[in-house]
Amino acid sequence: MGRWVFAALLVGGLAYAGYSVAADTASVGEPMAIGVFAFLGLALLIALGFEFVNGFHDTANAVATVIYTHSMPAPLAVVWSGFFNFLGVVTSSGAVAYSIITLLPIDLMLHVGSAGGFAMIFALLLAAVLWNLTTWAVGLPNSSSHALIGSILGVGLANQLLSNIPGTSGVDMAQVQKVLSALLFSPLVGFAGALMLLLVMKRFLRDKQLYREPEGNTPPPRGIRALLIFTCTAVSFAHGGNDGQKGMGLIMLILIGCAPTAYALNRTLPESAMPAFARNAEVAAAAYVAHGAPGQVSVDRARQAVVAGVRARTIDTPQVYTGLSVLSRDIGQRIENYGTFSRVPAAVVPNLRNDMYLVLDTTRMVAKSEAAKRRFTAAEIESLSAYAGALERGTRYIPLWVKVTVALALGLGTMVGWRRIVVTVGERIGKTHLTYGMGAAAELMTAATIFGAELVGRPVSTTHILTSGVAGASVANGSGLQFRTIRNMVLAWVLTLPAAMLLSGTLYWLLLQLAGAIAN
Repeated sequence: MGRWVFAALLVGGLAYAGYSVAADTASVGEPMAIGVFAFLGLALLIALGFEFVNGFHDTANAVATVIYTHSMPAPLAVVWSGFFNFLGVVTSSGAVAYSIITLLPIDLMLHVGSAGGFAMIFALLLAAVLWNLTTWAVGLPNSSSHALIGSILGVGLANQLLSNIPGTSGVDMAQVQKVLSALLFSPLVGFAGALMLLLVMKRFLRDKQLYREPEGNTPPPRGIRALLIFTCTAVSFAHGGNDGQKGMGLIMLILIGCAPTAYALNRTLPESAMPAFARNAEVAAAAYVAHGAPGQVSVDRARQAVVAGVRARTIDTPQVYTGLSVLSRDIGQRIENYGTFSRVPAAVVPNLRNDMYLVLDTTRMVAKSEAAKRRFTAAEIESLSAYAGALERGTRYIPLWVKVTVALALGLGTMVGWRRIVVTVGERIGKTHLTYGMGAAAELMTAATIFGAELVGRPVSTTHILTSGVAGASVANGSGLQFRTIRNMVLAWVLTLPAAMLLSGTLYWLLLQLAGAIAN
């Protein structure tokens, strides 16, 4: 019966996604050709496959303690964890999704529907999935976030090396630094936090059973069992809310490339929000023109100036500010004329979305630039930030059906493939077996760290945080660490970025060659 329910959910999720795409494109007068629909279906399958692999690779960490301590039977534990992963994805904000997307080169983001854009998406997805499967096969708790970010960096660097355009942008290194710092510091927080938490628990919670190893197949006492089930639930929900967003962002890239009229702009924004949008655009245009070069510039020339500035990372110039002023005023006037995003004609959508994304990305760079802050007044910087927020609401949204299908993929993935990682977490990190208290401390710190990262829109690794938490709890318990396992885990973490980068860069080059051969 369980297999039938699993299959029904899987097929139902895919059917729901297909129906939603068909309905969305038909509602905007852009029905998809069979070939494009099939191509989109393949891309969505790979993206959902990444989340499925993410589920059974990462979420094994969430169920490790309740299974290892016999707090829940394994079949019930993985279903329980899968359900709360589902809830975490559905209720997530989407901030993490777009923090991942902003790592991608703006050249490819502006042409996501081109051969290069599709090669980028397939290369990074396939590279991340292949690396996840490789580390899972040998039982190493590797990070899906690490693999995906490494794949994005590989595509960005390959794009920069392969481009014939001088100064073509690779990845946004400022954004890379923020993302990598979150990935680096979160395991340290997990280690230190779990260590301190277990010491505090030992000081104030004197129940000796809390600090014993599981005995055979006997479940723990009722109170301890409830605590461990709670921590498993918290980690599962937090994991869904953070990791599920990575798949959402990738799926939105695919949808924008294949069906821009339906998904490139946020057609759910009400008409009442448009006057404020137009005012923000006009105020930002006035701020830019005050620091721009004199003379009239066409929209095409303005766009070229901004793209050139972004590629060269030299945005603090009068030419770029003039270009931003012209584009901002043009965007505001067009939106004001249409009255709402839902009435933007299909032929205009790709160009309008690209201009909005270009201005958004550049405006964020301006607002954070120290040179620009010395040039602009505080009020002008505030108006630019408000304009960037309006542009973000107009270009960055996630339909409910995307959340639901990603949640299903992640939740169903949780229900398979957990055994290898559970043994590693329970027996191969510390020199003694995992106690109830160690598992609770590690998972409480993991959930708290992931929730904190989601609040600030930073992707983190559940695997890295939890395994570091178990290591910290092992040290606090006085049991020491198995350095062979720690060495192998650190080796996997260190190798993930360069391996994923090399794999995705190579796949990107191969897919570009294939696209060129087909075109010729």
